[in-house]
Amino acid sequence: MGARLFASASPLGEQFANESGMSAAETGRQRPGAQIHRIFLLSPANTAGTRARMLFNPNAAFGMATQLRSPRGAAIGEVFSFLSGLYFRGKLAYANAHARPARGVQGVHLITTSRGLDAPDTPITLDDLREFASVPIDLDEPRYREPLTRDARHLAGLGSTTEVVLLGSVATGKYVDIFLEILGDRLRFPAAFVGRGDMSRGGLMLRHLEAGAELEYIPVAGAIRHGSRPPKLEKRL
Repeated sequence: MGARLFASASPLGEQFANESGMSAAETGRQRPGAQIHRIFLLSPANTAGTRARMLFNPNAAFGMATQLRSPRGAAIGEVFSFLSGLYFRGKLAYANAHARPARGVQGVHLITTSRGLDAPDTPITLDDLREFASVPIDLDEPRYREPLTRDARHLAGLGSTTEVVLLGSVATGKYVDIFLEILGDRLRFPAAFVGRGDMSRGGLMLRHLEAGAELEYIPVAGAIRHGSRPPKLEKRL
């Protein structure tokens, strides 16, 4: 399985040459008045927690477990949503609603521990999930770092008219550092994430989605990434 950064199978340079008439070098220079595109990176679900153990149980008979044991598997976005509940469902629904990729480019990408970036509809099996669980999210771990570095460079090839928004924790460097080094100011995150935990971020995105509103994104470079906890979200009536 490899990262699917494009909706078609064209290589990066050929993709942009075919669709925009621009060379690969020209994609790195923003043209005056060019439309700004936006794609999202979603941090991964915990593949070693209680819900993951439910999926690894060979006697589990519920739908997601049986799908993963089948040769066809289940979509990674659905699996991560099962594993993380509200937080991941909020991220995925929000990203699907607000992604504005260039033509032919995948708008939503899931960070994995061992395979770089994957599209939400990529099928995975129980063996794939075991592989994810076996690789730590650690920048000193080459099985994690090298595929993400490869795909970050592919994203950089999309040019300066594409912003990349990370929906995940920016408090540590485990997701940020690789992409920030390669993408620079094009790597952004929702300003309202600072100080919030996973569940609060998930709830915040779902509420903005229901209201038809979009969060404010700011560059990761130079941002205050640690802050006091904001007030709790108001309870729904």
